[in-house]
Amino acid sequence: MAKIYYDKDADLKFLDGKVISIIGYGSQGRAQALNLRDSGVKVVLGLRENGLSWKKAEDDGFKPYPIAKAAEEGDIVHMLIPDLEQPQVYKQQVSKAMSEGKTLAFSHGFNIHYRLIVPPSNVDVVMVAPKSPGANLREMYLKGFGVPALFAVEQDYSGQAKGTALALCKALGCTRAGVLETTFKEETETDLFGEQAVLVGGLISLINTGFKVLVEEGYQPELAYFEVCNEMKLIMDLVYQSGFTGMLNAISDTAKYGGITVGPKIVDEHVKENMKRALKRIQNGEFAREWVGEPKESRMKLEKLMKEVSEYDIEKVGKVIRKMAGIEK
Repeated sequence: MAKIYYDKDADLKFLDGKVISIIGYGSQGRAQALNLRDSGVKVVLGLRENGLSWKKAEDDGFKPYPIAKAAEEGDIVHMLIPDLEQPQVYKQQVSKAMSEGKTLAFSHGFNIHYRLIVPPSNVDVVMVAPKSPGANLREMYLKGFGVPALFAVEQDYSGQAKGTALALCKALGCTRAGVLETTFKEETETDLFGEQAVLVGGLISLINTGFKVLVEEGYQPELAYFEVCNEMKLIMDLVYQSGFTGMLNAISDTAKYGGITVGPKIVDEHVKENMKRALKRIQNGEFAREWVGEPKESRMKLEKLMKEVSEYDIEKVGKVIRKMAGIEK
């Protein structure tokens, strides 16, 4: 079992007198910068000059710097821009500022694990990965609690990298909930697998296939949406709150029996083998090469894929249902 670290295991002294440069001000960048600042840590922001986030950062009371300048200012440079953009930004605007004794930090291990960013040997390299979207990280911090997180040390030049990583976790509020130690490899591969096989790819495919089956068999699309998508959130909320058993105890006996007996016949050994193949592509770097090999082409391909998803029949029906429910305006 993994060891869980809490507030008592982390010491903010590892951040004393240090400047943390947050590169990027999206969902995670904003939440982490605000939490760190509210914990008494000196934070500077590195952003594209006059980019979309520049004004938002100013409104939040920060004085943003161009990325290269922020990297120079920071003792800890925390990369929180999208994975696809990090290698070029690091090479062109951050790398020259990574002088001896500094710390390079991430919230996802992708670019370090696949060696798309190769830091100098005389800096620390750590990861602090809150396990929630940025908005929830901020919300829980303001409530006096936090969200769980992972942390890892890839390179410990100073001999204090673990202390720094845990201090960052504490300043983010994550040690209030508990943080687990991992490696860049483990975090990257499990994160990508979860996204592709279950959380995003698997979920979309499961819902959309269920919708298609019902509609193709003559059932009304609106009813199909309710049964395979709308109620998915209700079930997942129950699983989130109390696990599989708690969820099963909250639904009808008919649903229990049907779900337990039929589910494994749908998501069967064939699906498990497909998942293993997906994991193998992650482990051997094939997925990473496909995604980051040609960034401009990857962006164009992603835009095309997003357009295809937006044209799914279930998306059109879903808009109607969500408006009915007052969820979407």
